[in-house]
Amino acid sequence: MKRRDFIKATGVGVAGATIAAPAIAQSSPDIKWRMTCSWPKSLDTLYGGAELMAKAVGEATDNKFQIQVFAAGEIVPALQVVDAVQNATVEMGHTASYYYFGKDPTFAFGTSVAFGPNSRANQGWYTLGGGKEVLNEFYKNYNVISLLAGQTTCQMGGWFRKEINTVDDLKGLKFRIGGFPGRVLQKLGAVPQQIAAGDIYPALEKGTIDAAEWVGPYDDEKLGFYKVAPHYYYPGWWEGGAILLAFINLDKWNSLPKSYQAILEQAGHYANTWMTAKYDLVNPPALKRLLAAGTKLHGFSPAIMEACFKAAKELHEEISSTNASFKKVYDSLNAYTNPAYQWFQVAELAYDSFMARHLRA
Repeated sequence: MKRRDFIKATGVGVAGATIAAPAIAQSSPDIKWRMTCSWPKSLDTLYGGAELMAKAVGEATDNKFQIQVFAAGEIVPALQVVDAVQNATVEMGHTASYYYFGKDPTFAFGTSVAFGPNSRANQGWYTLGGGKEVLNEFYKNYNVISLLAGQTTCQMGGWFRKEINTVDDLKGLKFRIGGFPGRVLQKLGAVPQQIAAGDIYPALEKGTIDAAEWVGPYDDEKLGFYKVAPHYYYPGWWEGGAILLAFINLDKWNSLPKSYQAILEQAGHYANTWMTAKYDLVNPPALKRLLAAGTKLHGFSPAIMEACFKAAKELHEEISSTNASFKKVYDSLNAYTNPAYQWFQVAELAYDSFMARHLRA
């Protein structure tokens, strides 16, 4: 049958074609969301990851799904992102889950816990090891759902006005540290402070705090900590591989077409991969610049590391005994992490140690 005869026989012409268009459009609706962040724009890797995620969603949907990104303080303060998403003040947010441990310590696992997994294992647990499922089961209590949206890799141990040589040096130390790991230092006599990025330098400069940690050389240089606290310690045992999440209001998430949900999730993975690579690119030269400017680099002593490890394990077991959600997520994390480290010791650690020795030589 010729096309013209087919059109006549079926009664479908130009009018018929225009009738079908709205059905197609309904599957890809025009949606505009707002995403608030815990980061100032100056931190171009953290804030940049959120921007990249939003941009990827727009490009993948021919800008039918648009997400406008807002820096910390533009809509809500840096440490109130989850509250804003939970209450639908905004549709989604980009933040560190452990900032909200005051609501429930289980929030800590969405970023990192003290002496938790490295970046590979933490990301693997969230993506394929059951982490996303157990966390989202918990987050549902707060009317939000999470997507992987960033990774800092292993962080530094922070900036101190004076050297920290013994466990006793931690007593009375007013230390800006993000999230739940501050409770570990509290067991050893330190006084943890949770302060947003933009407020850390003034507090350190004025002596309101004695020490501060953020992420690593690149971000820390931007924030200027080296100007007022010369001693830079490693490693950040509280964030061996911190992940960042995009939190989405559960009702808003459920209202999205499945195609938009898939695009949003993949955009988060893209931002995660980009952020990991970016930090690996910019941290080495930043550390060289800091050392050239007079920064004094120190490793935490074995005694401090062991004392903090012991305190962390005690704290996690104490909370697990009374908090079912915490225990469920903690057990899930350990079930994935323990075999992962056994494998890393066989291949990754042996190879990396060999290469590091030769590069130093």
